[in-house]
Amino acid sequence: MIIKNISKSLLLASLFASLSAPVIAAKKDLNQEITINANRQSADLKNKIASYFGEVSIIQGSIAITADIVQVYSQIDEKTKLKSDTYLAKGKPAIFKQQLEDGSLISLQADEIKYQPDLQIITVSGNAQVKQAGSQVTGEVITYNTLSEKLEAIGSENNSVTTILQPAQIKAQQHKKDNDSNN
Repeated sequence: MIIKNISKSLLLASLFASLSAPVIAAKKDLNQEITINANRQSADLKNKIASYFGEVSIIQGSIAITADIVQVYSQIDEKTKLKSDTYLAKGKPAIFKQQLEDGSLISLQADEIKYQPDLQIITVSGNAQVKQAGSQVTGEVITYNTLSEKLEAIGSENNSVTTILQPAQIKAQQHKKDNDSNN
């Protein structure tokens, strides 16, 4: 029983370690141009809100967001005068994908995705799911901080959080990381 719990803990640690690569990839991606395609667009210039409707596709480097509706809220920090954007994507499902430094793909999907690139936070809610290296986490709300490398999943009243691990793929990915860092 103790060995089983230790093994489970190691697998969870491996899963969270495998989710840490977006930090490096995200920095490269955030310096790329953003291309947005949609069937229709509107903008509220006074309130700094751009809205995109119908088959929305957003590409920035290896980041790809697809949704039915995406609203982009821009804010300017009064002290620093720096602009930050928040992307709110909705769909059945809305999907966020990013290719990581090691070539693997992380995919987040839900009814709603809130992406805050300047804060390095992605929150997926409503039938939320994160997939990477064959493993997945599902819940009602999943928040991932690419800077601190922390993931939190919350279940709903009727459904718990479910984690499915693929040990062979996690080990292979960790082995590749170890080899890459030794070279």
